[in-house]
Amino acid sequence: MKEWLLQLSNLPGIPGHEKKVASYIKKVVSPMVDTVEQDNLGSVIATKKGTSDITLMLSAHMDEVGFLISSIESSGMLRMQPVGGWWGHVVLAQVFNITTQKGKTIEAVVGSKPPHGMPADVRNRVIDIKDMFLDIGCFSKEEVLALGIQIGDMVTPKIEARSLNDSKLILGKAWDDRVSCGVQLEVLRRLQGKKVVPNVVAAFTVQEEIGLRGAQTSSYKIQPDIALALDVTMSNDMPGLPKADTALGKGVALSIMDATVVAHRGLFTAVEDVAKQEKIPYTYDMMVVGGTDAGEIHKQRDGVITMTLSLPCRYFHSHTSLVHEDDIEAMVRLIVAYIEQFKTEQLNTLIQSKFED
Repeated sequence: MKEWLLQLSNLPGIPGHEKKVASYIKKVVSPMVDTVEQDNLGSVIATKKGTSDITLMLSAHMDEVGFLISSIESSGMLRMQPVGGWWGHVVLAQVFNITTQKGKTIEAVVGSKPPHGMPADVRNRVIDIKDMFLDIGCFSKEEVLALGIQIGDMVTPKIEARSLNDSKLILGKAWDDRVSCGVQLEVLRRLQGKKVVPNVVAAFTVQEEIGLRGAQTSSYKIQPDIALALDVTMSNDMPGLPKADTALGKGVALSIMDATVVAHRGLFTAVEDVAKQEKIPYTYDMMVVGGTDAGEIHKQRDGVITMTLSLPCRYFHSHTSLVHEDDIEAMVRLIVAYIEQFKTEQLNTLIQSKFED
C-alpha cells in the first residue's frame, strides 16, 4: 500500500488533467476486481461483485490543486491561473513542474522579490497569485514556445513523496485526496477472493477540487444504495489551531457534517459500531468549511445513504502535506470490516432509521 501511496502522490493530475493518475489506478486495480470502466468525465469505476443487488459505493478523488499557464510574457515569464484553492503564502519561491501537451516536464520556480528595502505594508501582506509569475530560465516568449509550453498547460508542485525522518508520517503533495485513492486500492486488495454481500464499487473521481463534478457523474452511473466518501480533513494538532479531536495518529475521523452534507445518522451509527467492535481508533470530524464527494453523491435519485470518512492531514493544498500510516491503516480496517459484516437486511434497517420509532 505504501508504494501505491508514494506513486500516487508523485503523479501530476489537476482537475481535468487526471489521465496519468487514472492510468496508474486502472493498472493496479484491474487484477483485484471484476470490471473497470470510466465515465465520460474520466472517473475510474472499479467493481467487485457481491452476492446481492445492493451496491455500496466508495469514492475518493484523483485530482489535486494546481495551476494552468494563463499567459506567456515577452520577457519569458509565465503567469498562472489557480485550479482549486491556494493560499498565496505557500506559493512564493516554490518549485513547480509544468507538463506540456506532449507530456514533457519542465521545471519552474515562482519568482519572489528579496525583502531588502521592501516597504512594511508590502512585506506583511499576502501577494495575490495573479501578481505572481513562473520563471523557467527563458528570456523571451519565443524561447518558451520553443520548449513546447502553451497556454493551458498543467502546473503542479514538485516534490518526491517519502517518509519524514523514518517516522510513520508520510510527506508529499496531493494527499488531498490521493491518500484515499490508496486506501480504496488496499480495501479492494484485502477483499480479493472473498465473498461479500454488497457489490463494492470504488469510484476514483475527477474534478472534486472545482465542484465535486466527478462524484456527480460517477454516482449517477453507479446508482449506489449506500456510499462512503473518503477524503482528508484538518489535523488539529498544530500551534494556533482551535482544539478538536482530529489529529495525526489518533485514527480515522467519522464526519458528522461538512459544508455540503450531513451524515446519514443510521449509517454513521452502524460504522461507529463496527469501529468499536473491532477496536479501530477513531475520532469525530465536523469541518464546516469545504466538502467532499459526499456532497453530490447523497443527492442522486431520491437520496443516497451517505457519510464521509476522513484522514487527518497537515498542510494540505500546498507542496508538503503530512499523513500518518496508522490513520490510513485504521481507515482501511474500518471499511473492510464494515463490508465483510454487511448483511442484506441492513439496507432496509438504514432506510427505516430516518423514521421515529
